[in-house]
Amino acid sequence: MSDAIPQADQNHVIQVAVPRPLHAVYDYTMPADMPLPAVGARVRVPFGRTETIGICTNTDVAQPHTKLKSVLAVIDEQAIVATELLELAHWMTTYYHHPLGEVLATILPAAARKGASTTIDPYDFWQLDQQDFNKPRAKAQMSLVTTLRENGPTSGTTLVATGHTRATLRKLAETEVVSRTRPPLDQDLEAGPEPNVEQQTAIQKILAESLVESGQSSSIYAAYLLDGITGSGKTEVYLRVIAAVIAAGRQALVLVPEIALTPQTVGRFERRFARVGVFHSGLTDHERLQTWLKCGTGEIDVLVGTRSAVFTSFRDLGVIIVDEEHDSSYKQQDGLRYSARDIAAKRAHALKVPVIFGTATPSLESLHNAQRQRYEHLHLTERAGGAQLPTYHLIDLRGQILTDGMSPPLQHVIRRHLEQSSQVLVFLNRRGFAPTLLCASCGWQAMCPHCDARLTLHQAPPKLICHHCSTVLEVAKSCEQCHQHSLMPVGLGTQRTEAGLKALFPEIPVHRIDRDTTRTTRALEAQFERINHGGQCILVGTQMLAKGHHFPDVTLVVILNADAGFLSPDFRAPERTAQLIVQVAGRAGRAQKPGEVWIQSYQPDNPTLRTLIEQGYGGFAEHELKVRQTVGMPPEYAMAMLRADAFDARDAQAFLEQCKASLRGIEVMGPVAAPLARIANRSRYQLMLLSPQRATLHAALRGLNPPKANRALRWSIDIDPYDSL
Repeated sequence: MSDAIPQADQNHVIQVAVPRPLHAVYDYTMPADMPLPAVGARVRVPFGRTETIGICTNTDVAQPHTKLKSVLAVIDEQAIVATELLELAHWMTTYYHHPLGEVLATILPAAARKGASTTIDPYDFWQLDQQDFNKPRAKAQMSLVTTLRENGPTSGTTLVATGHTRATLRKLAETEVVSRTRPPLDQDLEAGPEPNVEQQTAIQKILAESLVESGQSSSIYAAYLLDGITGSGKTEVYLRVIAAVIAAGRQALVLVPEIALTPQTVGRFERRFARVGVFHSGLTDHERLQTWLKCGTGEIDVLVGTRSAVFTSFRDLGVIIVDEEHDSSYKQQDGLRYSARDIAAKRAHALKVPVIFGTATPSLESLHNAQRQRYEHLHLTERAGGAQLPTYHLIDLRGQILTDGMSPPLQHVIRRHLEQSSQVLVFLNRRGFAPTLLCASCGWQAMCPHCDARLTLHQAPPKLICHHCSTVLEVAKSCEQCHQHSLMPVGLGTQRTEAGLKALFPEIPVHRIDRDTTRTTRALEAQFERINHGGQCILVGTQMLAKGHHFPDVTLVVILNADAGFLSPDFRAPERTAQLIVQVAGRAGRAQKPGEVWIQSYQPDNPTLRTLIEQGYGGFAEHELKVRQTVGMPPEYAMAMLRADAFDARDAQAFLEQCKASLRGIEVMGPVAAPLARIANRSRYQLMLLSPQRATLHAALRGLNPPKANRALRWSIDIDPYDSL
């Protein structure tokens, strides 16, 4: 132990935040033979009848108490939670009304929460030592060796992202076929395409206002909404800004919404920068901790990660980028319900660095901030490389006879594009074969026994699955109510659409992409590789296809059912639906081939849909913002949801009634049963809280006096909820 670390005296008391749902920090005495921990260091402490690992938040308690428990161990010689992150945690505790100990536990990687060592592993960069290695039967080893032989020294992250495994890598290292090596800083890196005029304007504005050129960086917070149509080259703007940040000796954080986008994005960044790291839930706990530590020491220049990467410790962070900022994946839906997009803005403000929010379909919150000049609104209106935007067409489904959800005009359009050796993307945001199994004799429907929801019919193998509680049942051969053998699937899912397309176009390969076919990143990458190999094919899938993927041969995008989202009771549903339509439409015509988008609808005159098609997303968003302003909904008003669930519906309702009685100065709606009132045998109720002033909303929540609830009841506060259902 370092002599510089002060020793505790017998009366020394520290405060510790523990990972428990309790709004308090706890006092502990320090044994005289134990070093005094730094604020932000991990300590092991007794708590109740157990032990836990908490974070020291104060080493100078003025009034020592008697009969305090003692700290059991000091885990870190130095703070693992830097001052900046500790301050962020305190802000999150206040803003999200969540216990400090649980906030700090969320900030730390899982391995660190369990007490893992903070020693950094040797370099995760690999070179081939035995060029003549040849074991034809060891196909996985031969594949990895071939990759190193062709590409030279490569990072372990890249090897895994391209389909190899850590187990294969370890085996080859044990037999001395490969070995670790220092990442080459002088490796051949791409220069990248020359930016067009709009890209260059955006790059120069960001650099001029936030960074001083010639290798020096300033400390100025600025927020930018980079509003670029699909295919406009937003990533090139990111790359150019990051290059200037790295030249100034600083680091960059790039957030992406889903793991599926990470390998693709990392590949682009690794071709431009030497030291790139990744952070997402697909990595092991140890791998995430190592990345977290290396960012803290400055060994990684660019970190690409999903939601939780926003909490990574950095030596000197110089810019934060939030790609696809509108995406719902940035909002944590349980536990600490934080928004990574909002945390990115708060962290950039605290660090005095620029933050860039990029998207083709800005969230209404970001547009609201741009209108009020909190964000600078930058536009990219041209597709990179001269590609043209797709044209939109509507098909009126009224009176049409459909074949597995596809009208005769749509079948004709699909065939026309396939005959031109193009690829077709069919979008339907519903998994399974059919959303309902119905009895044609009596009208009985297969319902989940644990939820107020229909069971979804899946095929291959045939199962009835609840997409809310994951219950799986065998498909009944007869109706449970009238016992007739007249059960029939009703509605469309991706499996049924896939089967219908194969029947209509038997000579064309059909690739289905949803959570049932692509449960791993490796499976998804394999699918994309087959698709981008070229040639006629049909892609059918859910929103996994809508998020930033590049399909150069897709000339037709089909949206089978655009109505459901516009008719939902959720006030955010039109915004989400419009974003999905525009994002999936953006997959068409990305290269030199012109693209078309065909949308089927039973309501072709729906004013919201017409506005989107005729005026684009900008026109839709302007109209929707006015609607929100008129009805007093976010972003015009601040919102929170108070939710409770219990096995007995009366307990949840009574709890929220008592909570409501203590709320003052704001509009309170409810309590009412959630639209999906029961999930996993638990009844769900909610209160909606609204106020034109955010400060008033938070003041009301600080005055909340919840009753003491039994252990079977669960409740939560959701600030700025994404899902109001």
